[in-house]
Amino acid sequence: MRVVNAEQMRQIEERAIHHYGIPSLLLMENAAWAVVEEIRRCLPQGQVDFSGRKAVILVGKGNNGGDGLAVARHLVLQGMDVTVFLFAELKELKGDAALNLCLFQGTTGKCFVIEGEKQRRLTRLALAQADVVVDALFGIGMRGALPSLVEEYVDQVNRAPGWVVAIDIPSGVDANTGKVYRTAIRAQTTVTFGLPKWGLFLGEGPEYSGRVVVDPISIPASYLEDEGISAFVLTDDDVRKMLPIRTLKGHKGTHGKGILVAGSKGMSGAAVLAGRGALRSGIGLLQIVTPQGIAQEVDTAITEATIWSAPGDDFLNEEAWSVILKQSEKAQAFAVGPGLGQNLEFTLVLGDILSSLSCPVVLDADALNQLAIEPDLLGLRNGQGPLILTPHPGEMARLCECSVEDVESNRLDLAVAKAVEWEAVVVLKGSVTIIASPDGRAFFNPTGNPGLGTGGTGDVLTGSILAWLAQGVAPLEAACLGVYLHGKSADLLAGEYGWSGFTASEVADKLPKVRRELELKSNTGKEGMSLWGCDRFGLK
Repeated sequence: MRVVNAEQMRQIEERAIHHYGIPSLLLMENAAWAVVEEIRRCLPQGQVDFSGRKAVILVGKGNNGGDGLAVARHLVLQGMDVTVFLFAELKELKGDAALNLCLFQGTTGKCFVIEGEKQRRLTRLALAQADVVVDALFGIGMRGALPSLVEEYVDQVNRAPGWVVAIDIPSGVDANTGKVYRTAIRAQTTVTFGLPKWGLFLGEGPEYSGRVVVDPISIPASYLEDEGISAFVLTDDDVRKMLPIRTLKGHKGTHGKGILVAGSKGMSGAAVLAGRGALRSGIGLLQIVTPQGIAQEVDTAITEATIWSAPGDDFLNEEAWSVILKQSEKAQAFAVGPGLGQNLEFTLVLGDILSSLSCPVVLDADALNQLAIEPDLLGLRNGQGPLILTPHPGEMARLCECSVEDVESNRLDLAVAKAVEWEAVVVLKGSVTIIASPDGRAFFNPTGNPGLGTGGTGDVLTGSILAWLAQGVAPLEAACLGVYLHGKSADLLAGEYGWSGFTASEVADKLPKVRRELELKSNTGKEGMSLWGCDRFGLK
């Protein structure tokens, strides 16, 4: 599914209205129905009857406010006690928003214009009693900090006990960057229209958006599939198509041979975890090149792999290249870096790997740190074969010679720019990992949770990507598969244990299960979809 910035979404809506002929009022009505249906799902057991329930709708003067007023009308007509608080003068509402205000005023719902202390007390009381709070203050066109008057009410909403539903994007979250300048609505659910927005995946957007649901609101699919849009969010359907198909005649030779270069004294676990990630992702033959000083440890811990010891008691040194070159025959993929340690002697070997091996190569962890010290090494890969880099923000900062803050504030643009510059697939890890392609495309990963913030999970990911490459999956798709299923494994574990306490080896061990579930899951054909589920944001 494509992901857009605010201007791209505005252009899509304008084409739908002016070229396709869909009335803007119909789009607003469809948006309102999508929100109402999601509110129904938010209530206990998807309660059909709204009678006795209370809703507060916070409304601004723009189209987002018009959506909120249409939602308010539908909720009243279905039996809910609805109070609207309007953050604008009545005369400021224009067009479809003004029409929906008139329609709402014809119902039994209550509407108050925010003017002073009286409304502040009234709002506080209404929020304390509301089962549902709908944020329809500002849409995707909002930039900068919220007005100070609105901020006071936003803080009240964030303390309210009711379920908070944001329309299109939580007010205060920048639709393009996810930046929150001072405060923003903290929603449990965000219903966004047409296509998801960049800000739902960047910056603080994921933290404030909660469960994100996308509804096309009847915009033609051809407009939503505009080839000029180069950012995407991975979905089950997308990733299922990337999975390699196994045949009855398959065997360990046809399931791919991969070489993992990893480990150092005290870091044998990194090699083991990466190996386990590869094996649990279905690799046929895994061979691990590791220093002779820890080879026995690795061999004992991961019996299914073939272990090749290379010279060096504590670290791999320049003599490791002869072992790597010998084992590279018939290998479909290489992964280098987990647990290698800060060993400059390995720099020459890394240069040989990049310049001599034509099969896909994944660089992670200490291999990336060596690249940061010797950036010219990247130039050795040009034209030799596919390359995947998997940095976390700190490693990306070192590679780009900037601060971590610079990386985090510019994740999408930086990942894409460097993927193009380095002619590599860049997997920029984070709360929402971005997979960027050398052709300028970028993919947001919606799976995973804070439980992945524990030692060794990155090693598991490296091994998983290695396995998909070895099985013949193209580099970009292999990176997407590895990241998506890795996150899904963590989400499965979070369902059992919450966001802490599960380990990297458990993440690896769940990989076959989540792959199988994905293979068995069929497309329901439902137009609206959830980008990420309850586990992602701790919702019940």
